[in-house]
Amino acid sequence: MSETSSLNIQAKNLNKSSSHYLDDVLLILTMAVLAGCGLIYEYLLSHYAGRVLGIMESAIYSMIGLMIVSMGLGAFAARKISCAFNGFVWLEITIALLGSSAIIIISAFIGMSQVLPQLLSDTFALPPDALPRGGFFKDLSFIAFNSPYFFGVLLGFFIGMEIPLIARIREEIHQKHLKNNLGTIYGADYIGAGIGAAIWVVFLLSIDISRAAALTAALNVLAGGFFILRYWQQLNWRKTLLALHLLLVVILGVIYHQGNLWLNQMNNLLYLDKVVYSEKTRYQQLTFTQRHMGPEQGDIINFYLNGRLQFSSADEFIYHGYLVTPVLAASARQDNILIIGGGDGLALRDILKWSPQKVTLIDLDSELIDTFKQPQQHLPRALAQKVAELTEGSLQDPRVEIISSDAFIAIDNLLAQGKAYDAIIVDLPDPSHPDLNKLYSVNFYARLKQLLAGDGIIGIQSTSPYHAKKPFISIGKTLAAADFPRVQQYHDNVPSFGEWGWTIAAKMGASPLARLKQLDELSVPHSWLNLAMIKSAFVFPKDFYSGSGQVAVNYLGSHTLYQLHQNAWRDQQGLNEAHLQQ
Repeated sequence: MSETSSLNIQAKNLNKSSSHYLDDVLLILTMAVLAGCGLIYEYLLSHYAGRVLGIMESAIYSMIGLMIVSMGLGAFAARKISCAFNGFVWLEITIALLGSSAIIIISAFIGMSQVLPQLLSDTFALPPDALPRGGFFKDLSFIAFNSPYFFGVLLGFFIGMEIPLIARIREEIHQKHLKNNLGTIYGADYIGAGIGAAIWVVFLLSIDISRAAALTAALNVLAGGFFILRYWQQLNWRKTLLALHLLLVVILGVIYHQGNLWLNQMNNLLYLDKVVYSEKTRYQQLTFTQRHMGPEQGDIINFYLNGRLQFSSADEFIYHGYLVTPVLAASARQDNILIIGGGDGLALRDILKWSPQKVTLIDLDSELIDTFKQPQQHLPRALAQKVAELTEGSLQDPRVEIISSDAFIAIDNLLAQGKAYDAIIVDLPDPSHPDLNKLYSVNFYARLKQLLAGDGIIGIQSTSPYHAKKPFISIGKTLAAADFPRVQQYHDNVPSFGEWGWTIAAKMGASPLARLKQLDELSVPHSWLNLAMIKSAFVFPKDFYSGSGQVAVNYLGSHTLYQLHQNAWRDQQGLNEAHLQQ
């Protein structure tokens, strides 16, 4: 062999080696990016499922578990794909289309399942008590609300094919079995998943869910486009694949710009009244609905967090009156007050009527606070005016200090500063999520006790004693376990909520009810409540507390109250459905 031929062979081998090295770098980077996309799809679907089903923790765990199992099945199924190059490009088209449209399809399905009975009722002029909700319609609703899991399984199945196909592509490029091939691919997969999790937390969690899905799917399209350009000769139907990718780019652009509008319109079908404003904050979905009651009564505004009613302008004064008035009336002083939650400013509005010197409000969601603090800058004009009338500008009062933080952490800072409060009011949503459960624990209440003045009073919204009796009793027992010696509970009907309850306790001295009985009248009159109504609210039906010994205390990390709450409302939902079938 001549020297020239030898040099040519070496040059070809060098070029081939360089090409393989470039392929390896691109393939490993692609695998890392797609792993991040896969994890984001898991988070997107589980997050949406939790919002729809109202059981965030269970939805997340179930979705991730189902997707991992289906990814394993997809890995097995990848063996049936004859050409890894063609299979991978078609796979990315499928994942991008499913990933970007799944939530919109789910939302449309759920909306249709909820509006169909009313459409049939209107069509056939059925009376309200004959609205078709049982049988087929009940099954359809069940399937619709659980459809996120179906799409999770489907997406997981296709995502599971990616690793085996990329591993095969690497070996076909090198034309030999590669040592540690899967180890390299899995390494890229794990690192990419970690980066994907970080992107979700830092960026995607704060934007509209449809935009997050479109941006994630765009990376799948990019990966498919890279394969088309890089391995053009190995592919069949090349022009078709290229055209489909271009079409997907258009579809993703439309979803990015219009998806949130579509989602809102379809989600609006789930509410009884007209949705006039909906916005997603970093932590939750805010929704305002409006019901027109005629020129004399005006409009009723309802406010929802993640689909759960928080207040209705028709009767919120009853709820907030019972939350605030007994606590401040029984307190020795009302100079320095602490509110945990209550970012809508309505409890704060009632507290300010007692002329405190200072009120500290701790709420996690600064965007929610801003919405109620400056409604003109965030809400439609008519809605902003109504919200401003409700809050009476409470969040802008100079006596109010707002701390946007997790209350579990914020109270440690208050303790470190040696703060003390004449009264503490806890106005948190029901413990329907593990993150809220900790704010109903012995640990949390014990630390609040340290913040309370010696003759101070604490009041806690405590869910429904009728619909959720065990959680209601558990809150009282948990407060007592935090070494509050005078724990009492009271209740009344709030039309929008039904029977509702609150827990109240004194740090020392006479019980709250004993203090209230010493009063002749409320020093600050309320538009609805009077002293006699408040005293009678402490009376419960006969044997209400019988069996309370079996109700557990909620310790930090036990999730006792969260589980009791989930079981109670799940059982109540079943009773309601059974009633509708009768």
